[in-house]
Amino acid sequence: MNESVDREVDGLVRLTATRFRIGFSYDGTDFFGWAKQPGLRTVQGELLAALTVIFGEDPDDFGIRVAGRTDAGVHALNQQAHIELTEQQLDRLGRNRTDIQNPKFLADRLNRILSEDLRVHTVTPAAPGFDARFSAIFRRYRYRIADGLAGQNPLESRFTLHVFQTLDTLAMQAAALEVLGLHDFASFCRPRPGSTTIRELREVNVVRNQAAGNVIEIELLADAFCHNMVRSIVGALIAVGKGQATSADIRATLERASRTESYRVVAAKGLTLVEIGYPADNLLASQAELAKNLRSHDELEA
Repeated sequence: MNESVDREVDGLVRLTATRFRIGFSYDGTDFFGWAKQPGLRTVQGELLAALTVIFGEDPDDFGIRVAGRTDAGVHALNQQAHIELTEQQLDRLGRNRTDIQNPKFLADRLNRILSEDLRVHTVTPAAPGFDARFSAIFRRYRYRIADGLAGQNPLESRFTLHVFQTLDTLAMQAAALEVLGLHDFASFCRPRPGSTTIRELREVNVVRNQAAGNVIEIELLADAFCHNMVRSIVGALIAVGKGQATSADIRATLERASRTESYRVVAAKGLTLVEIGYPADNLLASQAELAKNLRSHDELEA
């Protein structure tokens, strides 16, 4: 069964719409992040423009919601979003309307309009209860660093931070263990009104990928990430790798729960959203409701 929702347009009319799940990827170099902004090229803006060509103007932006709002310059291998299409919009497909069940049908139509640095892989009717943002149970990011031991590959320069000094990856991995778990990551986040900086960081791995020319890859998996969290943690780990900080320093910074005297936020170009995880279809709706509850410090004391 497809996910059907009532969508409000201009605050007046409620139309029955079908929710669709979109899987896509992008090279974030030339985008000013995900969220649409007047006069700037953004991922959301480009997707909405392509959808408008196919389905016409939509004052509610097709009800689009993304799993992870990436900043300017951040890339994505497996981003997820959902949109809502009304019966009137679907009728614009004419006799091809039945092809909407094919994951590649609408993806191919969108890709003919979109630029090559933004590719849609699949568009499928969403399972009941699916919400691209709130149904997600984890996000995985990867940060790439080419240090003194790594090859300087110009073909990967748009996706890799270059550090001339050789980094101590063993020390970096030891320091990474200090931030694992459920914490207030205020020291590593830029707070946003109405949001929390409490997150559960479930995995942090620092490895030197020999197959990729000895590039250092830092992977982080959490239920969610607050603004600049990944790049701030990576900045702290680089300081450890250079011998400028210790594991104890990282722990002290985390416990301080303040951006005061925190570590540098590294460049966006080394960061890629790799994966969004979702539960089984029968748990999508309950997970979405659970995720909407704002976390408090009471959880940290439990």
